[in-house]
Amino acid sequence: MRRRTLLAGAGAALALGTGAAAWSLVWEPALRLRLVHHRVGTAAWPHGVSPLTIACIADPHLGPPHTPPERLARVVARVNALEPDLVVLLGDYLADHRFVTRRAGMAEAAGILAGLRAPLGVHAILGNHDWWADPAASLRPGGPLPDAAAVFARVGLPVLHNAARPVVHRGQRVWLAGLGSQWAYRGLVRAGIGADDLAMTLRAIPDRAAPVILLAHEPDIFPRVPDRVAVTLCGHTHGGQVRLAGWSPMVPSRYGNLYAWGHVEEAGRHLVVSGGIGHSMLPVRLGMPSEVTLVTLGEPRDAAAAGG
Repeated sequence: MRRRTLLAGAGAALALGTGAAAWSLVWEPALRLRLVHHRVGTAAWPHGVSPLTIACIADPHLGPPHTPPERLARVVARVNALEPDLVVLLGDYLADHRFVTRRAGMAEAAGILAGLRAPLGVHAILGNHDWWADPAASLRPGGPLPDAAAVFARVGLPVLHNAARPVVHRGQRVWLAGLGSQWAYRGLVRAGIGADDLAMTLRAIPDRAAPVILLAHEPDIFPRVPDRVAVTLCGHTHGGQVRLAGWSPMVPSRYGNLYAWGHVEEAGRHLVVSGGIGHSMLPVRLGMPSEVTLVTLGEPRDAAAAGG
């Protein structure tokens, strides 16, 4: 009886382990795609102006087996079906970990993302992996932008780098400010030296009364963001990739879990960190499936709703 009990227990443990492995190695990182919707009410949004919907695509990390071109194309189709007012691309477009079965090119990623459509346009920034993919750029602080910027521009997706551009929503001018990657220079990450210049980015906005949306790949900039910014939108963390009971054991941020994922409000300032599409280092997601993030700016905050 004891032997049968032990065998049954071992079988159950094996089945549980196999199921958990399939869930974290296949289902959440490669097959599941949820929609996470954050409603952000902020004093920095003008009274009487209609809410603005922003679809965020973060960290596609294009490259099979987990994010083949067909999957990224499905992400584009899903975002287009949401009919957002504008779309923002938050960086890290290619997979470069050792588990990739085929290295994708930046032109391939840009070509797929060029299929995005929104009345107020599609606006992109670069992430640290986009810099690291170009050694000539990532090893020269203050030098030229990575090749990715020119590739994106050729398909109609000009990159914002420590710069800002306006869009007009229902008669209200709104500024999109794009920050350079804080982890751009691989060898200087620990020293805190990046390609970001927040002061210069905000100086590019001449209208002090107009609302500002800040696009920043890494969320660590958030404590320095002034309250004139309506919302800061980020990726980079992948939500920690493994997230259980609201906690992740490893987050690429000096603030740990504080800015790992979701809608964070501090002293009336708002941050939204997308869990993103792909992954880096290890091909694992557990409790943090791939996501498309939708932000409705100018509505009272409620809990994030996830589906898919």
